[in-house]
Amino acid sequence: MPSPVVTSIELSSLRKLASGKVRDLYEIDDKTLLFVTTDRISAYDVIMANGVPFKGALLTQISAHWFRVLAERVPGLKTHFLTLSPPPALSDAERSLVRGRSMQVRRLKVFPVEAIVRGYITGSAWKEYEKHGTVHGLPQPAGLKQCSPFPQPIYTPSTKAELGQHDENITPAQAAAIVGERYAARIEELALSIYEAGAAYARERGIIIADTKFEFGLDEETDEVVLIDEVLTPDSSRFWPADTYEVGRDQDSFDKQFLRNWLTENGLKYKEGVEMPAEVADATSARYQDAFQRLTGKTLDEALVGL
Repeated sequence: MPSPVVTSIELSSLRKLASGKVRDLYEIDDKTLLFVTTDRISAYDVIMANGVPFKGALLTQISAHWFRVLAERVPGLKTHFLTLSPPPALSDAERSLVRGRSMQVRRLKVFPVEAIVRGYITGSAWKEYEKHGTVHGLPQPAGLKQCSPFPQPIYTPSTKAELGQHDENITPAQAAAIVGERYAARIEELALSIYEAGAAYARERGIIIADTKFEFGLDEETDEVVLIDEVLTPDSSRFWPADTYEVGRDQDSFDKQFLRNWLTENGLKYKEGVEMPAEVADATSARYQDAFQRLTGKTLDEALVGL
């Protein structure tokens, strides 16, 4: 199993292009990037001062699993995923450092919107609905209860904010104004198809995917919209255990809602420099590992064999 907590990674063999809330991006060549996922965790768009054990490897391996599953289940889907093998340019020490937590991906132009799909009404969507009967400004059917399913999954995009800024909820029409109507339509179509395929797969394994967010890029050579970044992870989604699901209340979860709740209960929402107690970090890790094993059928140790 990888080193328990790694919140900072520096690779001298490759040029670093960017450092996000969780991932660092390195240039392999003009068509290929190395995604390295740390154990950093953010909540309410703020990065915690300490990390979650094994998180980087868990997110990398679960995303790789989904890229393979979804490519088989969503007709016409293209992804940026290439391989879990580290590039030859890395030193032995660097290869050991990124083992299990890195993937080579295609280098694409990123669309500046978050493609959010909601199958169930919860979180900020529920709060908006309670006040206005809308979600992201879009009218919703009367009579929905907390955590109840929408009649059909809905697409509710947001802006993709710079590090340190907050995403803003927008309508599909506003997303189209940002990326262009043709690309916006394809992003919405793919996001809904991916969610529905992923939700069906997860439900068979005891997990409800309440909502999630995707990112997409453009292959400028083929003019295709491509699924990028992470996909259907406990960081980017709300995962609920199907066997304890009940409409009308908050749900148990396999995601970082546990951390969000702790921050809210302790008056630390949006505060910078917060250090999680060990029990919060460990409990978050346990939830991620549980979701990973249910979805992949493997422990993290088993998934890392041969890498």
